[in-house]
Amino acid sequence: MPMTRQSEPEQYLSFQLGTDVFACNILQVKEILEYHRLTSVPQMPAFVHGVMNLRGTVVPVIDLAQRCGRPASTILRRSCIVILEAGQEGQRQYVGILVDAVHEVISLTADDILSAPAFGNHLRPDFIAGVTHRQHGFIMLLQMDKVLSIEEMASLSAPAGVQIKAESLCLMG
Repeated sequence: MPMTRQSEPEQYLSFQLGTDVFACNILQVKEILEYHRLTSVPQMPAFVHGVMNLRGTVVPVIDLAQRCGRPASTILRRSCIVILEAGQEGQRQYVGILVDAVHEVISLTADDILSAPAFGNHLRPDFIAGVTHRQHGFIMLLQMDKVLSIEEMASLSAPAGVQIKAESLCLMG
């Protein structure tokens, strides 16, 4: 009788946002840094907390709580910036996410990951890769390429006046 091969476990970095625990695939994580003051950028969406210099590269830092529709993060003693590689093939770039605390790396097999419930969830469905249950409750697994979609975030940062002007020109022409 042939043996069925169990799915290989994947590793996820778990972190805190408010009272909830989230996780992302560890393969996207490049670094975890202590929080330090960032440079703000005018006319950016509220969830863009600022930019930082990472060894000569300007890296945008996203307040993950705000990006997920929650109130802005309060900077605490354990606040961290997790540097991720996000975007589509050929357009990958480093993006930092501001989180309240980093917990641990967890290993999960496909059997450990459940579909996210269709109700009672305040996140966009395309942001969620699944959920898993641990000792202290559920962990929401985030689809970071969707959460940190460069194209979507860029469209949200276009100043409203520019959009209105462009629409007016189309109507006049």
